[in-house]
Amino acid sequence: MRRLRGKTAGMAAVGERAAVRRLVERLGFGPRPGELDTAVGKGFGPVRDELLAAVVDSGAAAPAVGDERSQEERAAIALWWLERMVTSQAPVTERVTWFWHGHFATSVQKVRSARLMVRQNETLRGKGLGDFAELVRAMVVDPAMLIWLDGQKNTAKAANENLARELMELFTLGVGNYSEQDVREAARALTGWKVNRDTMSTSLNPRQQDKGAKTVLGHSGALDATGLVEVLVGQPVSAQFVVRRMWFRFVGAKPPEDDVVQRLVEAYGPGRDVARVLRAITEEPGFRDEGNTLVKQPVEWAVGLMRALNVTPSALPEGDRTKLVAGLRGMGQVPFLPPSVGGWPAGAAWLTTSAALARLHVAQLITARGDLAALKGNDPVGAAGALLGVDGWSERTRNALAKVAKQPGQ
Repeated sequence: MRRLRGKTAGMAAVGERAAVRRLVERLGFGPRPGELDTAVGKGFGPVRDELLAAVVDSGAAAPAVGDERSQEERAAIALWWLERMVTSQAPVTERVTWFWHGHFATSVQKVRSARLMVRQNETLRGKGLGDFAELVRAMVVDPAMLIWLDGQKNTAKAANENLARELMELFTLGVGNYSEQDVREAARALTGWKVNRDTMSTSLNPRQQDKGAKTVLGHSGALDATGLVEVLVGQPVSAQFVVRRMWFRFVGAKPPEDDVVQRLVEAYGPGRDVARVLRAITEEPGFRDEGNTLVKQPVEWAVGLMRALNVTPSALPEGDRTKLVAGLRGMGQVPFLPPSVGGWPAGAAWLTTSAALARLHVAQLITARGDLAALKGNDPVGAAGALLGVDGWSERTRNALAKVAKQPGQ
């Protein structure tokens, strides 16, 4: 680990076992039984290298869904992705795909096509660890995204600014780094794109494209979608925006120091390499800082619990699969159903009283089907912590769990 300096010297670093567990959870969804001990034996660096090298995983086959708006098809694609997260041999790929789904948040509720949502998901998976510019180029002409942000309604005669605005504010630059005139000009650059639901594709209609000169952030020319993306991701603030977003979701809510941002931007480089940023994040002292904590989102929590207990959604009875999706809905998070283009919240927003009951029901559902053999020893409370990757219980929690463990049938 690099020498601590400046403000980072005061950080309280977690121990090696906790650091490895953090690595497995932040670059994935947590270990399966026995995986943490194996990983600790290998060490932080080798495990990190293995995780970042294992990025190809065929995963669960996509369900045969259509273009209708039905609860059954929504549930089917949600369960399909949960299955991939739980069973993946390349967890970093699914974890990063989940990150980008929140970043380029798109909802099936408006898209009304499970097929198009799966197509977008596969694009995020295929491009999510590579060049950020390539990912953005794919997203601005993605069928689901165009429907979600009214891009297919954007024509030379009637420019629609929704996609252009969110492209700058939420996807590439951040608030305050563009003007309203930039939005108007960017919208012109994105005109003419149409969606074909039957072929799940998009195409450019030259008659509805604005081919005139535009000026965005000081760059002038006959910008089209590709040219616009190059202008946006080429802004220095874009690199800073991306690495800060990644820090926020993979490390913690406490903003990184300016020198940390600079090192991450250097890793991002001219190739805008997402995988290199992930590696650089894990090399920062702040990654091991016990003060950098994350509240697990409901999907991350449920997937982690299923991995720990060797439960897969596909192995659950149909009724339990329905209850699993309903439980996630009760906690406020179902894959492919973000509440807005801003995605899902973070931190304590998930720790509400109303969500706690839903969380309890999902926990009961998963544990009822899970492998609990590890809890049959003399210290079931300690074994539960080891199984779930908890470094230590508070005295209050330990006492409460001990009472449960002593109950008949437990």
